[in-house]
Amino acid sequence: MDVSKDAVKKLRDMSGAPMMECKKALDEANGDLDQAFTILRKRGKAAAAKKAGRAASEGLIGSYVHPGSQIAVIVELNCESDFVARNEEFGQLAHDLAMHICATDPRFIRKEDVTPEALDKEKAILAVQAEGSGKPAAVLEKIVEGRLGKFYEENCLYEQHFIKDQNPAQTVADLIASKIAKFGENIAVRRFARFKVGEGLIPTGSTPGSAG
Repeated sequence: MDVSKDAVKKLRDMSGAPMMECKKALDEANGDLDQAFTILRKRGKAAAAKKAGRAASEGLIGSYVHPGSQIAVIVELNCESDFVARNEEFGQLAHDLAMHICATDPRFIRKEDVTPEALDKEKAILAVQAEGSGKPAAVLEKIVEGRLGKFYEENCLYEQHFIKDQNPAQTVADLIASKIAKFGENIAVRRFARFKVGEGLIPTGSTPGSAG
């Protein structure tokens, strides 16, 4: 079908994918914007999976200071080449991720990064909540596993819905996957730090590393 330029541009703004890829996805989806976006997300994830094992030792530090200067974030975003690291869009991605982290305050980067202690604690809380349903133990276990998805979404950066995206279905992982597909390189968040005035301060009279 004949896809309009406006539809292609809108999908390009939503996904960050190249114009030709957007047109192909819209053609495949018969002009349905949401379906075309889903197609691009799947392709992006496929591209990301292929490149996930490749070394990403270049990159840059993105930063964001929230108005009022009470909260600030720095994030290290890695890629494979200095050429991509110097790209304006890559720099904007690092800044946007820092702003997202400022707003959502994740504890971990990926689900795999959740510590056993944190996971066990959350499972124990969910188990107590589920016990009130009076259902069999096998069912309770499935309920707990199902509710862990919400925990990951709230605490893991890659699982969170990207705050700047108009499509609430796009996660940070989807966003990064779309950039991997566009640049043809592995891209990954290596680490981040979030600072808030008055939090995590060393007690008066103490020094870093002191026994307290």
